[in-house]
Amino acid sequence: MSRIIVVGGLSAGPSAAAKARRENEDAEIILFEKGANISYATCGIPYALSGVIEHRKKLLVVKPDLMRERFNIDVRLEEEVVDVDVNNKVVITSKGEYSYDKLVFATGAKSFVPPIKNLDKTENWSTCRSLKDYDKIMKEVMDDEAEHVTVLGAGLIGVEVAENLIEAGKEVTLIEGSDQILPMWDPKFSYFAKSVLEEKGIEVITSTFVKEMGTWGDQIDKVYIDEDRFVETDFVIMSVGIRPNTDLLVKNGAEHIGNGALIVNEKMETTLPDVYAAGDNVAVKNLQTGAHDYFPLGTHSNKGGRAAGGNAAGADLTFKGAYKTAIVKVFEYTMARTGLNAKGLKDAGIPFKKSLSIAGATPGYYPGKKEMITEIYYHPDTHKILGAEIFGETGVDKRIDVLSTAIYAGLKVTDLPHLDLAYAPPFSPAKDPVVVAGFVTENILEDKCAQMDINEFEAYMQQRDREEYNLLDVRTIREFDRGFIPGAVNIPLHDLRERISEIDPEKPLILYCQKGLRGYLARLILKQNGISKIVSIPGGFKLWEMMGKKVAVPELVGVE
Repeated sequence: MSRIIVVGGLSAGPSAAAKARRENEDAEIILFEKGANISYATCGIPYALSGVIEHRKKLLVVKPDLMRERFNIDVRLEEEVVDVDVNNKVVITSKGEYSYDKLVFATGAKSFVPPIKNLDKTENWSTCRSLKDYDKIMKEVMDDEAEHVTVLGAGLIGVEVAENLIEAGKEVTLIEGSDQILPMWDPKFSYFAKSVLEEKGIEVITSTFVKEMGTWGDQIDKVYIDEDRFVETDFVIMSVGIRPNTDLLVKNGAEHIGNGALIVNEKMETTLPDVYAAGDNVAVKNLQTGAHDYFPLGTHSNKGGRAAGGNAAGADLTFKGAYKTAIVKVFEYTMARTGLNAKGLKDAGIPFKKSLSIAGATPGYYPGKKEMITEIYYHPDTHKILGAEIFGETGVDKRIDVLSTAIYAGLKVTDLPHLDLAYAPPFSPAKDPVVVAGFVTENILEDKCAQMDINEFEAYMQQRDREEYNLLDVRTIREFDRGFIPGAVNIPLHDLRERISEIDPEKPLILYCQKGLRGYLARLILKQNGISKIVSIPGGFKLWEMMGKKVAVPELVGVE
């Protein structure tokens, strides 16, 4: 009888053990977990803090008895693996030594705690990754009625924690070291999310690395954001990243990337014989760049664990990799991404172009109309889709999954208008936002439209005198009177044909409307009347306002 040992019981480990049993009824399968629970939902912890997930027990996805009784897995709780002898194929635990035929290493990762002065002298702080963390936060923040919580780190978990603390009635300060929250996204999308958080009452501080805690006895009472400024607080939650738990295999010679994450092949085999690995302790192959990358997500843990366990039991399974598809809830909004954005493409040396569109998630006539902003990155020569980001209130998850599938299938942006997507008024307009994004990009490729990103436009304005270019607003007079981009001249679209003579054809023309459609129509009219130096601002005045740019009004031109 062969023996398969699985180390780690959170996500990848139980997936591996269950799949190994499904593939091989005769194998002896032992799962070691150093903690008191297996398979609990770490990703659900932020939502349990606010009561969205009502009971702690709901976080326990699979109980040990189910693994024992349904899958005949020998589950060993509170028995930590402290060493591995890969030459003799033995694992050493806190209670004994066990030989193995195949080893699945699913030890996950641990929260990174930065070296902050006085932190080690205090008690009122926690990471947010385990049930132990959850219990401490509930006891010291919720039960003891702490009024203010500081969250360090504004990645996915940090933003979710901050939101749910606000929902629970706490005051929250969110501090991020980089110059934007949610660094996986393009800066403008991160700005949208930051604006929502601030509107909900969260103090957001970026470009700040906390180096010192102010203390009162063994309690943190201040978080210093520089030498002279501090945030008074009752509790601190650390969410500044994780580090793979791989020391036991690394010291045995397992290959790894810079942060220690193990390198595995498609079968989840490490570079050590008969040793598989899966979960937050492995590097995932980026299917777009071919590089081994680190982007730990529960989806990868489960798929990787399934492949590792199945192969350890004699199957032939693969987990090919991923390409950074992610989604986050920001109160009533949703932000999602897939593939590579501008930064990732530049870092990888991949040429790209991009297009931005704003479209309704449901028809305008259907109650509760909501819109979404979609930005697509594509290759300038092959037109293959390279990445996408979306921000909106509803239906974002559906559209990002369509675009993620399109990337995997190698579709071009010109394929998007041909997708046969589900339509009914409660769910989508007749022109789905994904299809609209395809139409917009197709128009760019056919030279019916040219876009200048808002940040590029702002830089353009700063580098030139206003007399050097035309800035045209084609919205209605009523819309214009409520606010416009400083320096713009208003010629409503319906009057444009009669007033073309007012536009200097020798100067570059930048035009915009509210979101994009009227600007596109205006460009077609102007181009067919001899004006050719035209670019549009994608997203129009709506995006300009969302980005917090300066808005002028007729009575007070140039005011904020």
